[in-house]
Amino acid sequence: MNNFWKRTVFGLLFLVVTVFCIIWDRTLFGALFLFVLYFCLKEFYRITLQDRYMLQQKIAILTAAAAFVLTACHYFYGLGLHYLCLCIFPLLLIPVTSVFYGVRDDFQDLGLIYLGLLYIAAPICVSPILVMDGDVYDGWMLLSFFIIQWCSDVGAYCLGTLFGQKSTSAKMAPEISPKKSWWGFWSGLVFAVLGAVALHFLSWLPFNLVHCIVVGVLISVGGVCGDLFESQWKRRFGVKDSGNIIPGHGGMFDRFDSSFIAIPLAAAYLAAFGLI
Repeated sequence: MNNFWKRTVFGLLFLVVTVFCIIWDRTLFGALFLFVLYFCLKEFYRITLQDRYMLQQKIAILTAAAAFVLTACHYFYGLGLHYLCLCIFPLLLIPVTSVFYGVRDDFQDLGLIYLGLLYIAAPICVSPILVMDGDVYDGWMLLSFFIIQWCSDVGAYCLGTLFGQKSTSAKMAPEISPKKSWWGFWSGLVFAVLGAVALHFLSWLPFNLVHCIVVGVLISVGGVCGDLFESQWKRRFGVKDSGNIIPGHGGMFDRFDSSFIAIPLAAAYLAAFGLI
């Protein structure tokens, strides 16, 4: 199977599984996002720290998984939110173990453990808020956020490839991602806004039109920033793909890099207006 068909088949398979788990059931949603959380953090730490601080890496992943499960149980099943305090114990084990296990080399890199928790785990742990409408599970809003992100990616790729690869085309950040152009940025923005407007009229985004347009803009811009940040991170550590869990598409971190900024940004905007 050549690379094109490999990317197409496995890309569609991953898309179908993602959509099904988000809209069908809270348990499937929780299982999917716990899976995503585990592999994204694992890939991030492998890129950043390789085999250094392995014990602390495992504790951090355990902390993130516990935080996600407890948050999901609170919003899905009414578990007391105070149980989240239990995550403080493994979180504090990270510096404690670095003292008692005599970690001395590149000690400042220990902070990268916490960066992974802030950058990857925190946004994923917030996701259960977006799939609940009171006591009713409703994954359509979160799915709408992803659809807007996909619209932005498609617009940026198609028109960016068509018009943005000319020698005269202005590049966004050539030292980080040489192929990303301003043509692609503005095209992705327009496609994201059109996607948000369409979802508004389909009643998938239950907000007024102005809020939907703003959400489209935030997701598109946030997605570009997230993608560039991951590209810069991988370039810093000399890595092309974060992993190979999805044949032809790289790692889980590669697939969700845009979402770590785009979706929390949109959610924060809606929360600021009391809409979620």
